[in-house]
Amino acid sequence: MSLRAVVRGVGHYLPERIVPNAEFEATLDTNDEWIRARSGIERRHFAAEGETTSTMATTAARAALKDADLEPSDIDAIVLATSTADLTFPSAATMVQADLGMDSGFAFDVQAVCAGFIYALSNANALIISGQAKRVLVIGAETFSRIMDWTDRSTCVLFGDGAGALVLEADEGAGTAADRGILSTDLHSDGRHKDLLYVDGGVSTGTTGYLRMQGNQVFRHAVEKLAATATKAMERAGVAPQDVDWIVPHQANIRIIQGTAKKLGLPMEKVVVTVQDHGNTSAASIPLALSVGRDRGQIQQGDLIVTEAIGGGLAWGAVVLRW
Repeated sequence: MSLRAVVRGVGHYLPERIVPNAEFEATLDTNDEWIRARSGIERRHFAAEGETTSTMATTAARAALKDADLEPSDIDAIVLATSTADLTFPSAATMVQADLGMDSGFAFDVQAVCAGFIYALSNANALIISGQAKRVLVIGAETFSRIMDWTDRSTCVLFGDGAGALVLEADEGAGTAADRGILSTDLHSDGRHKDLLYVDGGVSTGTTGYLRMQGNQVFRHAVEKLAATATKAMERAGVAPQDVDWIVPHQANIRIIQGTAKKLGLPMEKVVVTVQDHGNTSAASIPLALSVGRDRGQIQQGDLIVTEAIGGGLAWGAVVLRW
């Protein structure tokens, strides 16, 4: 027998305000056709005044708990992936813990930018299989609209806000690829590529800063690294591409998503795509896509899922799980 971290529930939250591409035409030299052609993005959601990463994360967490038919008191730990925490400290995760009314357990943030949820899943899986926690709430939440340079048409049209959450629960498996739960993880980073995607603010500057990106260079790294990490994770899980029911990729750019699927030899019919509606929501992107994919009826219990992401750092990785 083998201990597995099984998905018990899933949920998400998107801010009410929907921003179509056309809204940028008044202030930027851009248009809907230009944005769609280069990214696949048609609209995104922006947080309202007073709405923060932690408040959105809490709403998504409540939805996941309801889906799992669990109470906050049933959770042992919260792992929250974000690069846009409300404050420098404390962690957004502890704010969610308080908002949920959890007076026990532990909570912490993981910061790996767009790869954050993959890193959070890997950490939550390790907590469960090591016996440190039985149930872990894994959240990805971002308010990237607050770190945009609204004069930079190459970046500000790409990102959105939102949150998604999973409840992982320890369960016994047979130790085979037929088990439900997380079957393998694969993580990487390479700090030499910091200048390709970063925020030019922080404690050292005394400012929040703005996101800066060399989009063509990030694209060049993305497809190759995403396909390689997904392949490695599948090998570790003992599964082949033809066994996969769904790829649930980080939703950054439709061309990256298409390129990665092609490199893996999988058709787009097996890819959950939400980038057109959400834009790039960084660490929130994968849990949002998992929740929306489940709600659409795409993801069903027993499905084999490969999920992968790359973000600033550079940091990247993949997780193979059976729903």
